[in-house]
Amino acid sequence: MILALMAQESGGQIAQIAATFGVDWPHLLAQVLSFGIVCALLYWFAYQPVLQMLDARRAQIAQGLANTDKINAALANIEAQRQGVLAEARAQSEQIVTEARHVAARLREQDRQHAIAAAEQIVLKAREAAAQEHARMLGDLRREVGRLVVQTTGVVLGKVLTADDHRRLSEAAANHLTAS
Repeated sequence: MILALMAQESGGQIAQIAATFGVDWPHLLAQVLSFGIVCALLYWFAYQPVLQMLDARRAQIAQGLANTDKINAALANIEAQRQGVLAEARAQSEQIVTEARHVAARLREQDRQHAIAAAEQIVLKAREAAAQEHARMLGDLRREVGRLVVQTTGVVLGKVLTADDHRRLSEAAANHLTAS
């Protein structure tokens, strides 16, 4: 309607253009009014729900981003804890290895001391055995030398020696062997 009034006032220039293009003012106004009603209906029943849905999606995205930031912070915290646990485990393992080395060194030293003591015992027993064997051999040697002296003396003298003579000659030979 406003356009129609303006068209009449401005003279004929608008009317002339409208006539050239075949504009029918009552139909044009009805179409503009119909278009306005359709636009209003679309705004309230289509555009508003779409805007609400987009706002809800924006909120969900913002919430997802916030959750992502929280999750990233939690992951960073977990990673820091993991690194701490690994560092503590490394320190404990190094301590255990160091303690094991000390224990192994102490056990080696104990084993070495036991081996030395055992070797000394073996040497001592061997010396005792050698001393006993030496004493036994000396006894055997004395008896044998005594027997040989008695036998030789008997042959040289040409007489049969008594048991007392055997004893006396054996002791003299043994004393002579011991002295030399």
